[in-house]
Amino acid sequence: MNVLFQSLKNDLANYLNNKASKLLAFPLLALTILLSSCSKDDDNDSPENNYTTIENVLTEIDFQGYAIVTKNGNDLVREGFGLANVSLTKPQENTLAYRIGSVSKTLTAAAIVQLKREGLISSFSQTLNEFDTEFPNGNQITIAQLLSHQSGIPEHQLIVEQAYEEGNVLDEGDIYEVIKELISTHGLNFTPGSNKQYCNSNYLIAALLVEQLSGLSYHQFIQEKIFNPLGMSNSYKGTDVIDVNTHAQGYLNGDPNSSYSMTIPFGAGDFSSTPNDMEAWTNAVKTNWYTDSEKSEILAQNVPSGYVDFGLGWFTTQEGNTTMYWHGGDINGYWSMIGFVPEYDATIVFLSNKQDDTGVQRTTIIEYLLTKEFN
Repeated sequence: MNVLFQSLKNDLANYLNNKASKLLAFPLLALTILLSSCSKDDDNDSPENNYTTIENVLTEIDFQGYAIVTKNGNDLVREGFGLANVSLTKPQENTLAYRIGSVSKTLTAAAIVQLKREGLISSFSQTLNEFDTEFPNGNQITIAQLLSHQSGIPEHQLIVEQAYEEGNVLDEGDIYEVIKELISTHGLNFTPGSNKQYCNSNYLIAALLVEQLSGLSYHQFIQEKIFNPLGMSNSYKGTDVIDVNTHAQGYLNGDPNSSYSMTIPFGAGDFSSTPNDMEAWTNAVKTNWYTDSEKSEILAQNVPSGYVDFGLGWFTTQEGNTTMYWHGGDINGYWSMIGFVPEYDATIVFLSNKQDDTGVQRTTIIEYLLTKEFN
């Protein structure tokens, strides 16, 4: 690690000066786009949304993947769009795996809740220095602030990607040390609890905490505590290179684009899953996987109409009297979203194998659902 850090430190200051503003602005920009699309006051800035059915929406925006939307026990859509693999003319299927990216964060947050159930943590207000006495500013950062992106911890992703491009191979423990070094060298981005800023580093740390306290690997813990009880037999840690026999091929601008080191998004976005399994997970969260007391802690409350807020592993978007709980994900070649709307007993699953860097497809879908279907 000393040799690696010396190499990283040589370029760290310049890298942060050149890249950090783009990195840190993106989550805020993404939320701004989402807010404007969900707000009646900003309809002029929203994508055109005169569609009559969700199937019509997906056709018009050229959605490629598998979609499930239910409402009051009935399917609004349950079908594949486009091809799962163009060269093999393979159709989309509800049992086919897709990279789910940051939707994995809903599983990491659930694992932390499970730690609390088992008495391995006493409270979400425990601070990081209780688990690592050498974590910089660890006495200021709580578990809840990790899971709700209020920690101020800087993002590791682009820095670690650059290290990989330069030939440095890091595991999740190495990346954890990189995060600590970033804080020691440059400080937190803000005082914990004073702001919110979407950051993958929070969830890598949370996943390592699961390992430290449970004595199991992070993925084994998720398997035993979530996947096995719910019969999610086709959800698992993703591989750096997908198996085209079990996965939809990911695409960017029409070209295959699905190779990515799964160490980089460890805990924050490294799972693969199927539409069927994601529906099972979403339904479980919607119904009884969490107790009412747990839901009151993990789901952001009292969100004003037209706004979105972070909870512990889930976003809350409010539009009028309708509340949507959801999370999205983006990773090479894929985008995803799962969610539920209690007022309509609605379940939402979109797994796409066509990368959407702008987020327009997800934004358009959310706008349609909240303003036309669930209102």
